[in-house]
Amino acid sequence: MQDKTTYDTQELLTATMNPWDPVSYSVTPAAQVLARCVASGVLSQGDLDAVPREKNVFSHHLLEAERVVNMNSETDNKRLEIELLKLEKETADVTHSFFLSQKFTALQQFTSHLQEVLREQTSLRQRLMKPLCQQNLPVEASLHRYVVELIDMAVDLIKNLESKMRTTRTIPSINHMMTRMDNVLAQLLTQVADIQELSRQILQWKDHQRSEMTKNDSHS
Repeated sequence: MQDKTTYDTQELLTATMNPWDPVSYSVTPAAQVLARCVASGVLSQGDLDAVPREKNVFSHHLLEAERVVNMNSETDNKRLEIELLKLEKETADVTHSFFLSQKFTALQQFTSHLQEVLREQTSLRQRLMKPLCQQNLPVEASLHRYVVELIDMAVDLIKNLESKMRTTRTIPSINHMMTRMDNVLAQLLTQVADIQELSRQILQWKDHQRSEMTKNDSHS
């Protein structure tokens, strides 16, 4: 009976091995240890038969942990993709082909302008060196005083030009503004007349009250 149990144990361990592996059909040290355990009564054949023979022999907790790790890894990848999309959106004016083409066109125009300046630099230098007017303005000595006054008037005109232009722009609307002022003045006069009438009525009421109090005192 003991030999049969040992043979069944070795057969069970051998059957779970890879049939394409030539070493699988030899008795392994683990099979010998299990056979000795069964022979000594430490294990029974039923315990060995209860050992699962499926490929998935790990605990479901380990499988659940592996699934959680995979989900976390996928979440991290999605988060990284979102960050990359945000970065691409923020740097679109630097990396996007549409904005790059606009900047390239502006750079080409600026470069062509610089090339024109370099080609015409001699004539431009001569024009810049040439004075805009003569070095002096010939004026008779008797008119120098009027020239000084004229220059002061020109400086004052330039200084107050903006305010004078604003005043000039408001000239067409002066009639409308005067009409509004007349209307406001008429309303103000009406309110003054109402206040005067109200004051007169208040004074009359006070006089009447004073006379009534005097009559009451005389009767008493």
